[in-house]
Amino acid sequence: MKNITLSVDEETWRQARIKAAERGTTVSALVRDYLNSLSRRGTETDPTTALFDTLDRADSYQASSRMTREESHARGRVR
Repeated sequence: MKNITLSVDEETWRQARIKAAERGTTVSALVRDYLNSLSRRGTETDPTTALFDTLDRADSYQASSRMTREESHARGRVR
């Protein structure tokens, strides 16, 4: 595996660290996954393949975090 060095401003680094922590991973892993996705683009014959690959990697989403039917209807009500 090759190592790379890149420079980003402080705010970008801070936001990347926050996103990585939310996903239970590292900034390096986020960058690696992004670069891997770039190298795979254009090789899929089915456009849904990329979508399902992304969904498979999105392990931070849980069905229990969805709103209930009642909650979603309550959001639209004017108070």
